[in-house]
Amino acid sequence: MKTLSEFVKKQEYLVCVDSDGCAMDTMDIKHIQCFGPCMIEEWGLGQWRQTILDRWNDINLYSMTRGINRFLALAMTLEEVNRDYCKIDGVEAFSAWTKEADELSNGSVGRRAEETGQEIFKKALAWSVAVNQAINQLPEEKKVPFEGVKEGLRAAHKKADVAIVSSANLEAVLEEWQKHGLMDSVDVCLTQNVGSKALCISKMLEHGFPKNHVLMVGDAPGDLGAAEKNGVLYYPILVRREKESWERFVKEALSKLLDGTYEGEYQEQQKTMFKENLS
Repeated sequence: MKTLSEFVKKQEYLVCVDSDGCAMDTMDIKHIQCFGPCMIEEWGLGQWRQTILDRWNDINLYSMTRGINRFLALAMTLEEVNRDYCKIDGVEAFSAWTKEADELSNGSVGRRAEETGQEIFKKALAWSVAVNQAINQLPEEKKVPFEGVKEGLRAAHKKADVAIVSSANLEAVLEEWQKHGLMDSVDVCLTQNVGSKALCISKMLEHGFPKNHVLMVGDAPGDLGAAEKNGVLYYPILVRREKESWERFVKEALSKLLDGTYEGEYQEQQKTMFKENLS
């Protein structure tokens, strides 16, 4: 496996694969056991716990907002809590910040807390830190690939260069993929240290891959958007149907990529199926 600067193109095709929720079955557990419960705890929402947790999961896992930034998701959820359950002090200011800020991170929310002195930004930072701690404490045996991923990567690697394209932390991605023997089928790893997924794909295109020879495999609207921004192909790993999706990748999608029949009708079918699955 090479870094971006070390990568050398070997094949005429490129398959880019997202990590969380696409190759690794880590997205559901992080939201169900960490993000949502930490929000309930930080804002004292235990009285409406299950209803609010269900809504958090709908926003982050099972709808077209799947995979959005944690602070955007927090703002969306707290706006609904403020409207339907109890008053959330400062939610309007926090929501406005999430729409205007150049960066949505622990560092930026911390700076905003210092600048304004508003409690909601302090609480948002405390929540995010607690989420990270909870994720770090998840049992390693819970962080596993979806069934069929290893076979899918192996099949792709026979005919294509394979790139991890993820917005996650580089060290975490490498640790998870190496532990489960997935790196044997990977040529290059591009994560948040390189930039957005769209930027990562554009950097790979600079190596001379024709756009209709590049396939982004992902599970979230952000993956589709990154593919469309670069004019490359997209294959969806469907939520709650991940095993089936990886099997179909090997049996059907990969051969269509290689024989030039992916673009057009088949591509549109995949996008429609993806959007309907999240509606």
